[in-house]
Amino acid sequence: GKAGLVKNAQQIFESVNQPDVITYNAMINAYGKNRMGLEAVDLYRKMPNNLRNEISYICILNACSHSGLLDEAYSIFNEIYHKTQQVITTMVDCLSRLFLFDEAKQLIEDYEKCNAPYSVMYMALLSGARNSRQSHLSQEIYKRMQLLFPNEKHHLRSASVLLCNISSSLGDHEEAQALRSDRIKEFGNKVQVGLSWTEVNGEVVQFTAHDQSHPRSKEIYAEAQRISSELIKYGHVHDASWITRPLREHETVESVLCSHSERLAIAFNFIEGRKPSFIQITKNLRVCGDCHQATKLIANIRQVEIVVRDANCIHHFSTNGTCSCQDHF
Repeated sequence: GKAGLVKNAQQIFESVNQPDVITYNAMINAYGKNRMGLEAVDLYRKMPNNLRNEISYICILNACSHSGLLDEAYSIFNEIYHKTQQVITTMVDCLSRLFLFDEAKQLIEDYEKCNAPYSVMYMALLSGARNSRQSHLSQEIYKRMQLLFPNEKHHLRSASVLLCNISSSLGDHEEAQALRSDRIKEFGNKVQVGLSWTEVNGEVVQFTAHDQSHPRSKEIYAEAQRISSELIKYGHVHDASWITRPLREHETVESVLCSHSERLAIAFNFIEGRKPSFIQITKNLRVCGDCHQATKLIANIRQVEIVVRDANCIHHFSTNGTCSCQDHF
């Protein structure tokens, strides 16, 4: 399931005579990771009540969250008798992904009436605010995190990165630079580098953004440029709001976005031998909105299925130009 091979996972699950809680949870999670929320809900409903545990609730709420199934999520959440910290956090994440921030904040407030604040809930809220580019709300959440979790440096660093990215996406590069400088002073310059991996002809190849290390870099970039020209021809407009820093000399919006690690990995697949019918990529970070839109179009133009597993879920880009996540990413 985590490799995107859902049919194989289904066959194995169906071969088990009496699935236990681990088997059910694994299959529900596989559906959720692959944005098959309705299938996850259907299996959850078939799961015996006495087998369900906290992991079951987290897996099914995640599945609803990643597929935008709000009604189903609320129905299941309201049925859960003992709502643990992790279960409530997953529901906060679901609401935040759908930009229902008032409802998400109310859940947090209700939780904190009897419990100590939990930083992961605020990170889920902030992530949703970043996706909806709500600068004021993001600053409000970040300031509250600074007040509540002064010693949780890891989460504060991550929150600062999100806040910085929001400012950049809104074109306020001065504010973004100020936030970046403050973060470096407080936490150091440790920022996770984006990586993408793909396997071609039995070889696993790794790319970073703007990577020039591969022996065939010139061919890779030439193919990336061809793909970019096709995207523009078919109506794609490169979204500068996903660039999180000022452009350097000789850079353009197109050149920066088309050099993202997954775009280079896709280009590499096309220069290696015959035209591929299937491309699989793994990322250590979340896919950006421009790459997501571009990959849908690439799959359609080049008639190739593309599976991208990012830090959040598995995206199945089909040849009809759609993604399994239905843009809930």
